[in-house]
Amino acid sequence: MQTAGALPLAGAASAAEATPDYLAQLGVAPIINAAGVYTMMTASLMRPECVRAIAAMSTKFVRLDELHDAVGKKIAKLLGAEAAMVPSGAAAALTVGTAGVLTGTNPDFIQRIPDLTGMKTEVIIQKSHRFPYDHMVRNCGVKLVEVETREQLVKAIGPQTAMLLFLNKADHLGQVKMKEFVAIGKQYKVPTFNDAAADVPPVENLLNPIKLGFDLVCCSGGKGIRGPQSAGLLAGRADLIRAARLNTSPNSDTIGRCCKVNKEEMVSMMVALESFLNEDHKALWKEWETRVETMRRTLSRVRGLKATPFVPEIANSVPHLRVQWDGKKLGLTELDVMKQLREGQPSIELVPTNPKPGEGVEIASWMLQPGEAEIVAGRMEEILGPKA
Repeated sequence: MQTAGALPLAGAASAAEATPDYLAQLGVAPIINAAGVYTMMTASLMRPECVRAIAAMSTKFVRLDELHDAVGKKIAKLLGAEAAMVPSGAAAALTVGTAGVLTGTNPDFIQRIPDLTGMKTEVIIQKSHRFPYDHMVRNCGVKLVEVETREQLVKAIGPQTAMLLFLNKADHLGQVKMKEFVAIGKQYKVPTFNDAAADVPPVENLLNPIKLGFDLVCCSGGKGIRGPQSAGLLAGRADLIRAARLNTSPNSDTIGRCCKVNKEEMVSMMVALESFLNEDHKALWKEWETRVETMRRTLSRVRGLKATPFVPEIANSVPHLRVQWDGKKLGLTELDVMKQLREGQPSIELVPTNPKPGEGVEIASWMLQPGEAEIVAGRMEEILGPKA
């Protein structure tokens, strides 16, 4: 009986031991992610239920369009949207969403894009909303028309205007705010597209643009939602989602054929969103604040060091810690400290800024794992000491 009872445990141990350490085999060192959900740091860690969903789906075949229909219907219901789909990330959503606006369901247009013969050719964007990922919109062959004021925006709308593009995190920078932007689009019957890629939490940053009436809203799946890194969300008008779907995999002769999403990612993304919407956001916030306070207390022991908690506006809007010092007195710049942390053991990555002297370094709390706040603070204390 004792032997029989021990067998499952022994089997589990053997299975654990049999799992290869792929990073060690490849000679790639894991890092402590005190940076946040940046793609270059592999963003967030997937929720355990997402991993289980991937494993469950990996053993079954399915008609991909049928699954995408069902997953999209469920996601749309969760978001309060008319329709939704799972693209291969927010960047892909910008391309396939824009393509859908340009081509509709016209098969000739879908095969021809980015040759826009017979299609509209311009997308209007506020100058303060220009961002590196608008390249994904330009992939479709359109010209971005920059405006600054409401009057300029309205005047720029013409026969060639296909869409109005809005960067959610730049709302405070532009003269035309979100609500007015949507209203102008509706008045002139021009689709509006809101990129909220890195803007959750809080969950309202995803839900509010949909409620306001943006025709398309996209969000990354592998950041705050903690789904697959190579998946995302695109929600909005049913006709535009349908057209976006036609412009991507599994349809062959399309601009988005390279933006493939597999069955495992589709279901895992749906599971991640449902978990994200249902989790205790207040408890998570409190945990992040505790990590920041742990680091602040440790670093406050270092003479001449200033450690200040803060929360970035909109994007990556979670508790952070800014650490500042007199570089001339210590003989260390911000980049020096970041380099020492990166090259140490364990390797630590901070928020990837390029700070000027005196601006300090930024530490994000939300991707730290248990015990890592103490490690980060301790390493910085060693580098920036002596103690007061």
